[in-house]
Amino acid sequence: MDELLSEVLDLQQVWQAKNTEPMKRRGVVVRTEIPAWLREYTEALAIAMGIPIDDVRVEGRDGTGLKTEVPWTRICSESRSPSATNGWYIVYLFSGDGERVYLSLNQGTTEWTGGEFKPRKPADLQSRVDWALPRIGDKLDERPDLQSEIHLSARTPLGRGYEPGNVVAIEYQRNAIPGPDVLSEDLLFMAGILGRLYKATDATLYIPGDVPVEVREAVQSAATTANRRSARGSGQGFVLTSAERIAIEKRSVLLATEYFEADGWSVKDVGATKSYDLHLTRGEENLHVEVKGTTSDGSQVILTRAEVEWQRKFAPDNALVIVHSIELDRTVQPPIATSGTLHCTSPWAIEDESLSVISYIHRTGL
Repeated sequence: MDELLSEVLDLQQVWQAKNTEPMKRRGVVVRTEIPAWLREYTEALAIAMGIPIDDVRVEGRDGTGLKTEVPWTRICSESRSPSATNGWYIVYLFSGDGERVYLSLNQGTTEWTGGEFKPRKPADLQSRVDWALPRIGDKLDERPDLQSEIHLSARTPLGRGYEPGNVVAIEYQRNAIPGPDVLSEDLLFMAGILGRLYKATDATLYIPGDVPVEVREAVQSAATTANRRSARGSGQGFVLTSAERIAIEKRSVLLATEYFEADGWSVKDVGATKSYDLHLTRGEENLHVEVKGTTSDGSQVILTRAEVEWQRKFAPDNALVIVHSIELDRTVQPPIATSGTLHCTSPWAIEDESLSVISYIHRTGL
């Protein structure tokens, strides 16, 4: 394995986008020979990651057609990271100048927008890194040599794009690559960290920087309804069950009710019969309140067309209440929603610029 890593670094120094003979050899090493060595540890990797042996995925890429500046070989759970564009994984990343290779705990640096994958914002990637670090912190203390930043010396945007996705990494300088025994120990150590992250991810509905689960569901549903083939298998994580939606809704309505009652309003829950949730009265005053609960940070919520139209009619006697950062215990049945931070906007003027269309109805004239 040490010889294979060294060979790729040597070939990096003559990188070209054209599929030259050195680039053909680089592709064989990255896509075939390094994965073959890694697959010898499939059982140990499965144990370290805490996943079934048939869920272990090893793959290498160096560019289809034009050769990429930064080739890679990654190890992951196939069900949690079906492609390098999403999920968490560990990956060997070779620097553009051939001076170093990293074994990086990294992540998909793009996100599904319903029609295509787009690069995640650096701030969103950093939010995900900040979420991940406390969940693997005790393991990090075992390795003071871990790097929080990687430097791939890439000239292309694609090559540089892996850097902000790094959580932690082990760096191997071209003239100091250790032998197979150390490399295998490092591999299993990083796989263990990845397993910790998988366990934490499985237990949560929302990771800061991600698209909220409610928005993801709505986009996915719209794509499925429109018979988009790309809607199948986008690998974007959990959806909410009916019981979980009810728990979140009840929690948000409860906090909103307590908030308004403390301000002297009489509160009636009309969500089952009206296109808004709470009707408030206080003397001659009336207020029509839309309540949205979410496990996310509340930066995006889903509104139906009817909700928007009615709230525009009600304005200025209206309000939007967002209860965000709700915690959901999915280990009990029925699920229990707790906590939550309430934010109220009243009067609520809905600007077109704040709305994004998910789908249209097209009248064909047939």
